[in-house]
Amino acid sequence: MPQLRLIGALLFCLAAALPQAQAESVSITELSWTDKQFMAAQLARVDELVRSEMGAQIHGKPRDIDVLQRVVNRNLVDRNDAQTQQALGLVLGNVIANKTGMQWVAYKDSNGRSRALCVKDTSDCLFPMTMLARRMAVGLYPDVNKIYQEAMEMVQPLVNKSPYDVATESEPIN
Repeated sequence: MPQLRLIGALLFCLAAALPQAQAESVSITELSWTDKQFMAAQLARVDELVRSEMGAQIHGKPRDIDVLQRVVNRNLVDRNDAQTQQALGLVLGNVIANKTGMQWVAYKDSNGRSRALCVKDTSDCLFPMTMLARRMAVGLYPDVNKIYQEAMEMVQPLVNKSPYDVATESEPIN
């Protein structure tokens, strides 16, 4: 039960921060060469981990969600290993990107610079690199599939918009 309360508190904090985040200045740019190299190294880190410990591979496909869950359940990443925890989030983000067409970008706001997954040409973004890491860092064993499903539900209305949809006063777009 304490884990559920903590998750609820984290979600409340996230929801409370959203209106404030929208009001601040945000800069979204393409990933630098350094970002791309760093992310490639992180993917290699997770791929090596799952190959050596489980005989599996990372593919950027939905089956990676089950692999990530096994990594979490087997406690293969130390609670203090933020780099590898974020690398797990990168794998999760790649599954989301491949399913939705979202793009990795450099996202800069008052909290600093991070890598985010955004709907093309918008500031509608997810931060998958911390979706697992923040939970694992406090000793939780996140339900990776649940986090994936919730992220997909949040972005689905945004990624499925057609540029030809036009709202009228009598007929709002769903």
